[in-house]
Amino acid sequence: MRTLALILAGGRGSRLDILSAHRAKPGVPFAGKFRLIDFALSNCVNSGIYNVGVLTQYLPHSLNRHIGIGKPWDLDRKKGGVTILQPFRGKPGDTDWYKGTAHAIYKNISFIKSNDPEEVIILSGDHVYEMDYSKMVNYHREKGADLTVAAQPVDYKDASRFGILDHAPDFEVTNFVEKPADPPSNLASMGIYVFKTDVLLDLLKQNCNQQNSDFGHHIIPPMIENQDQKVYLYKYDDYWRDVGTLESYWETSLELAKSIPELNLYDESWKLHTRSEEKPPAKFGKYGGASCSLISNGAIINGTVENSIISPGVYIEKGAVVRNSIVFNDSVIRSNSIVDKAIIDKEVEIKANCKIGDGDDHTPNRDKPDLLASGLNIIAKRATIPEGTVMGRNCRVFSYVGEENFPNKHISSGSTITSEQGEKITAGDEDKIEELSIS
Repeated sequence: MRTLALILAGGRGSRLDILSAHRAKPGVPFAGKFRLIDFALSNCVNSGIYNVGVLTQYLPHSLNRHIGIGKPWDLDRKKGGVTILQPFRGKPGDTDWYKGTAHAIYKNISFIKSNDPEEVIILSGDHVYEMDYSKMVNYHREKGADLTVAAQPVDYKDASRFGILDHAPDFEVTNFVEKPADPPSNLASMGIYVFKTDVLLDLLKQNCNQQNSDFGHHIIPPMIENQDQKVYLYKYDDYWRDVGTLESYWETSLELAKSIPELNLYDESWKLHTRSEEKPPAKFGKYGGASCSLISNGAIINGTVENSIISPGVYIEKGAVVRNSIVFNDSVIRSNSIVDKAIIDKEVEIKANCKIGDGDDHTPNRDKPDLLASGLNIIAKRATIPEGTVMGRNCRVFSYVGEENFPNKHISSGSTITSEQGEKITAGDEDKIEELSIS
């Protein structure tokens, strides 16, 4: 298949708040041992597409390390394979940053030309789904389309977060509105585009000489208005999730703990590949137990886990209870602590006799009320929660918080606990990010 895949993986994912302060959104851990970008990469190779470019920008270090030369995805090839495409400075006056989705592709025109593909499929690196792209490419060819856009219905309450389409009976797209405040429908673009290569190159040259160019604003609407160019809808009815918010990330993750989840991670015919950490098998002590949960390699469970996702290397001591939560790599939950409805980032230590997620007070977070209002707590990377702490709901705990940062043992709902290091990282202090953010 002469198809080149370009994965847009440079986004910060600001709606994931402090969860993406140390990493690009596609590098956020998911389902215990995976990362979000594993879905796009695995879909490519499972679809027979072995020529892949990954466009990175924001905090690319851990993402680059994760992808490496592409061996886990069989992309370590002499011809094709995976190529990391980071921003660069070109001709005089050119920016060295990607300024929008279309501008990012424009900056890599020479890479596209050097591969001479029949078509280019452009993908987001932060969605959760299993899709055979070859079926979409074949549909694109059958229609004689210049552009084919994958789409599916979403809840009306979420429709304003997407590009919204309308189409004729033959599925030719008649309208496309990017993130409308008042969506005319709920048929949402999935951020998956198949272009004829020559058409894409011409459009990029015409529309992206200036900065801040996006497909949803500057490429797709003019194509629809141009009667000489054919834009078609590829309606996709199977599982697909945009985990763009803390709540959607938490919900989508815990759906996997159901007895029969919609997304089957155990399908041998469509494997989800990743760079796995070399850790021993998960271990349960005499008093350890888990139900309706995913437990990853290297985890040691001496307490109780219920309806949760436990990542590699997590240690849960005797008497501790973790429920309705996601715990990232190498975190420690000490004895007799209770964690209820939380996302715990990497290398966090929750000391003994704590309660994270206490009571029914759902006061929204004072700093981020639009992101945290459902009772979910977020504890960022390498934070330490002092022994005996009782924390309410909708709280944010920044990275590198230590015992000295806690005003008292009772943290009321809606609170934010910060540290100097964590604030600098979240604010984008590049020196501090470079020094501390490696995974």
